[in-house]
Amino acid sequence: MPRRRDPRAPAVVHRTTRVALRVTPGQRRRCFGLLRSAGDVWACVLEVNAWRRRRRHPPLAGYQKLCRELSASGPGTFAELDSTGARSVLRRFSDAWFAAAKRRKAGDLSARFPRRRRGLVPVRWYHGTFTRDGHRVRIPTAKGTAPVWVRLAREIPYPAKQVRSVTLLCEGGRLFLDVTAEIPITVYPAGEGPDPARVAGVDLGIIHPYAVAGPGGEALLVSGRAIRAEHRMHLVDTKARQRAVARRAPKPGQRGSRRWRQYRIRARRVEARHRRRVRQAQHEAAGTVVSWAVGQRIGVLHVGDPRGVLQIPAGRRHNLRLRQWQIGRLLQILTDKATLAGITLRLVNERGTSSTCPTCRQRVPKPRGRTLTCPHCQFSGHRDLVAAASIAARTPGGGPTIPTALPVLPGMVTHRRAGRHLPGAGRSRRDPRRPLGQREGQFGPLWPAPPISGGESLAHTARIHNNPPDTR
Repeated sequence: MPRRRDPRAPAVVHRTTRVALRVTPGQRRRCFGLLRSAGDVWACVLEVNAWRRRRRHPPLAGYQKLCRELSASGPGTFAELDSTGARSVLRRFSDAWFAAAKRRKAGDLSARFPRRRRGLVPVRWYHGTFTRDGHRVRIPTAKGTAPVWVRLAREIPYPAKQVRSVTLLCEGGRLFLDVTAEIPITVYPAGEGPDPARVAGVDLGIIHPYAVAGPGGEALLVSGRAIRAEHRMHLVDTKARQRAVARRAPKPGQRGSRRWRQYRIRARRVEARHRRRVRQAQHEAAGTVVSWAVGQRIGVLHVGDPRGVLQIPAGRRHNLRLRQWQIGRLLQILTDKATLAGITLRLVNERGTSSTCPTCRQRVPKPRGRTLTCPHCQFSGHRDLVAAASIAARTPGGGPTIPTALPVLPGMVTHRRAGRHLPGAGRSRRDPRRPLGQREGQFGPLWPAPPISGGESLAHTARIHNNPPDTR
């Protein structure tokens, strides 16, 4: 039964951190054996449901029914995987099934039930089943087998009494441990906590992941150009590696060589490293926003919801930008950190905020740069901050598209950067993926200018007017 919480206890949120593992070859072999056994549990559930579907029986999706089916299989069926780890796989399957059923009931026919096999499935153990000893964690195994002790690459940032579960998983061929803990919401001294009457607007973007406009003309701009450069350089590097191995790539249906398997392992490692770099930069950007809001004593954040752009039909270039933008993850990270700091986050309609003048309320053509200039009243300001100021004045919960109050335009702007750990982010560092002799902002080689025949220019003669104007 779930543990009941004392109503007088402070509110808590669940936070998860990912820690790499330092294992010996034997420990690595046993950990991957646990993940493969979890994949066998997943495959068995799929087989049982396929068998019941052919006989027109209702599927087994409830957690209790799946646990009864697991107990009937007997001990030792899934190698060293214990019953707690196997039940965590059943919980994952049940949650995925009912989440898909809920989406389909709401009208989303693109939602699919879990019917695909998975070779490696993460395994979770809850509080009381594992042991933590400094940098070492004891992972339980099946009865009659020795437990697995693994060493962590760094210290867990949570106290031992707050840790509630650990999850063993594999990403890019490396083993990690996700540690989940209950963290109490921050309690401030009297008169120093967030004020619910102080509202700030947050505009999400690609160049600036977060643009915040607060009360009193204070504003914050978080630059994400290093994240965008990381996406671009990773794409260039991936295409270059694919061109290099295109000739020796196995044909469809042909088994690859050892060299090809090593290349695929290397590619997965590079992809995983790229995802970790971007994820860390996104957390840094959200942490900067929350820290700034705590310093300004802001109690409510109105965040513009830009997920409507996902429904706009566009080309591959636009779709690539949206995929790399990761709107849902930015909202989730900001919500998590704001909740931990005691700040309320509300989604509002952000349509038209970047193309509407805040003073005369006239429609402004989309600017080519970052400055919004109104041709009607000659107003000029940063486009993202103008949008954030308009979002702060809007009604949450799908309110009217016209602001209900006049936005407070920013006068003092604080600039911060996200992703200082990325290659090439600092002045003294250079991205090793960028070719030598290449300037910043270019992603191709510098080709020499074409030769000019006869020593004359092939361009049209420019019409230059140097005569002074006639003042008569």
